[in-house]
Amino acid sequence: MGLLTGILTLPLMPLHGTTWVVDQVLLAAEREYYDPQPVRAELAALVDDLANHRVNDEEFDRREDALLDRLDEIETYRRRTENGS
Repeated sequence: MGLLTGILTLPLMPLHGTTWVVDQVLLAAEREYYDPQPVRAELAALVDDLANHRVNDEEFDRREDALLDRLDEIETYRRRTENGS
């Protein structure tokens, strides 16, 4: 039965290959999106900007809140994927 199934599904092989490629691209995009390093680097740069008076307190607070929310989102995602949920 395995040989017959292989022969009958042979025309679908390009679809399986395309699906695999799309899955790999999605995994790479998720790894990049949920990488905390760029967010931490942006947060450090923001602190430096505040120390050097390139941003005011209001702008700093607004951007810091957004970056900290992003780090929380990343942490939640990582915990969820580690637990297999």
